Amino acid sequence: MIDNPLPRGDEPELPLFDEEALDIADYLKSEADAEDDIHQNDAHGQGVAALTLGAIGVVYGDIGTSPIYAFREALRATGAEHPGAGEVLGILSLLIWTLFLIVTVKYIFFLLRADNRGEGGILSLYTLVRLAAGKRSVPVLMLALCGAALFAGDAAITPAISVLSAVEGAELVLPSLAPFVLPLTVGIIVGLFMMQRSGTASMAKLFGPICVVWFLSLAILGILHIGKAPEVLAAFNPLWAVSFLVNHSGVAFVVLGAVFLAATGGEALYADLGHFGRRPIKLAWFILVLPSLLLNYLGQGAMVLADPEKAENSFFALAPDGVLPWLVALATMATVIASQAVISGAFSMARGAIQLGFLPRLTIRHTAEGASGQIYIGAINWTLLFGVLGLVLSFRSSEALASAYGISVTGSMVLETTLGTLFLWRAMKIPLLLSMLIVAPVFLIEATFFASNAMKFFDGGYVPVMIAAFMALMMAAWWRGSQRMLARVHKLAISVKSLVKSMRKSSAHVIPGTAFFLTGDPDIVPSAFLHNLKHNRVLHEQTVFLTVEVLRVPYATAEERVTVEQLGGCFQRLILRFGFMETPNVSRAMGHARRAGLKFDVMASTFFLGRRRAVATGHGVELVMDKIYVALSRIAADPSDFYHLPRDRVVELGERVAI
Repeated sequence: MIDNPLPRGDEPELPLFDEEALDIADYLKSEADAEDDIHQNDAHGQGVAALTLGAIGVVYGDIGTSPIYAFREALRATGAEHPGAGEVLGILSLLIWTLFLIVTVKYIFFLLRADNRGEGGILSLYTLVRLAAGKRSVPVLMLALCGAALFAGDAAITPAISVLSAVEGAELVLPSLAPFVLPLTVGIIVGLFMMQRSGTASMAKLFGPICVVWFLSLAILGILHIGKAPEVLAAFNPLWAVSFLVNHSGVAFVVLGAVFLAATGGEALYADLGHFGRRPIKLAWFILVLPSLLLNYLGQGAMVLADPEKAENSFFALAPDGVLPWLVALATMATVIASQAVISGAFSMARGAIQLGFLPRLTIRHTAEGASGQIYIGAINWTLLFGVLGLVLSFRSSEALASAYGISVTGSMVLETTLGTLFLWRAMKIPLLLSMLIVAPVFLIEATFFASNAMKFFDGGYVPVMIAAFMALMMAAWWRGSQRMLARVHKLAISVKSLVKSMRKSSAHVIPGTAFFLTGDPDIVPSAFLHNLKHNRVLHEQTVFLTVEVLRVPYATAEERVTVEQLGGCFQRLILRFGFMETPNVSRAMGHARRAGLKFDVMASTFFLGRRRAVATGHGVELVMDKIYVALSRIAADPSDFYHLPRDRVVELGERVAI
């Protein structure tokens, strides 16, 4: 994609290179160990142990809080007043095999290997499929848009249900606190989002140790109760899951929706791949996280078998009375960490969507020097805050929110699996039918979970669907408007080659200094140059057409960063490249331009921007989409801020473009 430097009239993606000529197999082979290159400094400076500790705190914060409510909600869904061995062992078996098949097989063994230069997530998977296909496919594009939109629903619901479920545990310590559960939840959530602006660097050091204590607590609490009913170990036999589904066919679909809560947060394994690398994430899962989750679920099952009355709040009932206050406090910290992980993921997802042309450019601020993944996007932060508060105040309990939780997560996972099938077919060159057969078991399980959660649509499941639909509409309108804007501009465009040739005999007055004209297409003369020449009738002694390109890889290498080309006369072409997970910083990249041979004096240089204002001209549905695009273009980041241009060196020239 070629990044347009005019955020209020953005141009859409164009090929960065000859994608038809690119051999995806060679690309993947050359990038197979890219994560080791990306994290080489971290690995040498911190070691695998430190990265593994960080992965425990960030990657697994969300899935680590699932025991608070997953087993409890699944038991409630059975409708049994006194659940027996059939219900308890059946649900435990479903939980265990969900963790094995969805998280371990799909994410740990498969998707973590489908990395895009060490980065994961549905947008990275989309770029791999896009590269392998060699051309844009609208259906595949729609899959990526829907997946990113569903993640928005997940990002809104996760903080709400996680914090609310933990604070509700305070009622077990002091029943008189019941009226204050909602205000306390709101206070924690507001405080959490207020802290985002300062960054997570200082908090991140606490995440790992706190989550280690959390997971060890899960394991210990489980072990204390397994001995009271060791027959729960039979739940490892998948026949108990099959038996439950057969014997409880009337409620099985509803129960499956609750069972899937155990896997929520599993998608973070793939999304956070670039932050820690494949090996630390795997080590954390197998050494601590998976054993702790299994032991805790088994402990809850054993306790309910021994005392069915404790099924109402099976997680907090695991703790002895003297330990309960500490468990509630620890659970609250764990849920805050889980919420932090998904909020950070929302920032990263938004940045990827911006760089791929799905959203308007928003102001992105790095919160930690040298840590490119730690960013803050104010517009996303405050939008999420209002969304989370709206959910908390509307549903008012974690039990009610549980009905709304599953659709966005299961839908996102189904779309990831679908793109994974296309990845096997297009990138790995496995025949389509065989690819479908390989993926079929996981796809069928996830599709069943999705269908189960879809039954809760009118009980609250419509909320994430509405959030996702809204986000998908915004992204589709922005992408469509960008395409139309580019098409309209190209009709009136003049090629750089013809301009350079015609300007050889120009009588325009030449003035000293360097002028940088930002353009989204390096082969097209920027409108700002034409306006400047028409109205001011001058040429700078050095005129540089500057293009900022966003590559379809997360990070640009030093060799990819800059290209300088002499065009003839006073004209030169400068191309600066950034990965889609990077924030374009033109001022900093100019140092690379100097080393590439571009000579200029900063104090005698000016950056010219062409500001395009879109005007809606369609009819019916097209008019609605055009108006959405126009509205979004008005909230886009100022180009000087977005590209980190020197403010006292920027001149803007505007024009209106009908789309």
